[in-house]
Amino acid sequence: MRCTPDDLFAVLSDGWLYPVWVVGAARMRDVDEHWPRKGARIHHSLGIWPVMMHDETEIVEWSPPHRLRLRPKAGILGRGVIRIDARPHADGTAVTILEEPVSGAASLLPAALWKPMLVLRNHECLNRLAFLAEGRREEREARELDHRTETPDPQDGTPSPQAREDVRDAGV
Repeated sequence: MRCTPDDLFAVLSDGWLYPVWVVGAARMRDVDEHWPRKGARIHHSLGIWPVMMHDETEIVEWSPPHRLRLRPKAGILGRGVIRIDARPHADGTAVTILEEPVSGAASLLPAALWKPMLVLRNHECLNRLAFLAEGRREEREARELDHRTETPDPQDGTPSPQAREDVRDAGV
């Protein structure tokens, strides 16, 4: 990722961003007040409406800017362990995600079945995390992080002709 480990951990420290970067997490329901301390939980839902499963994820290890270890729990799917490691790299930060089911339905399957799926899922999670962390770096470098105390009301800006046409055609 083209950012610092601190930029990455700033994103990870915001529990409300979890469904933005975690593939399968659909929405947030709550974030413990003391997130991201060890033992804190975030409460989110998996799936696609109307079929949603409530889940919670607990911090087991919070060692910024090097490691985050999580324990997600998802009903009959079971529990898992996720480890995110970050280390400085010449172009920014090298980040790895390791995940393994430890109980429930997923843990009963052979690794040859669940491992390729998790590798693909976590590759996309890393892509999404990179977008967030690199965007944070850009905002930090532009000194824009502390200037968003109010909702912006831009004076300029015009929707594209196609967007205006779609709105008109939809009648919404």
